[in-house]
Amino acid sequence: MPTYEYQCAKCRKIFEHFQSIKAPKLEKCPKKGCKGKVTRLLGTGAGIIFKGGGFYETDYRSDNYKSGEKNAKEAVKKATEKKSDNKKKSDKSDGKKPAPKSNAKKQ
Repeated sequence: MPTYEYQCAKCRKIFEHFQSIKAPKLEKCPKKGCKGKVTRLLGTGAGIIFKGGGFYETDYRSDNYKSGEKNAKEAVKKATEKKSDNKKKSDKSDGKKPAPKSNAKKQ
């Protein structure tokens, strides 16, 4: 059950009231002798608190999904290592640097 904030139009008092979602809104100030009209304020809400067992069963991935993700990460890692190894081998293959290309026009 949520806690709602209300403000009285007459005495300007701000107060909290703990009530069900289905319960009707308060209409009059609970302060003795005031009985002014109240309006419900916009609240920030509250955090969700998970208590008890069972909520985690649907919130986390299955073991099959986790193993598939692990295999995919390993495959990507191997592919990047293989690319870098091939690049290193081609750079060291002849020991010479390629000649720079000339931009001069031939006539």
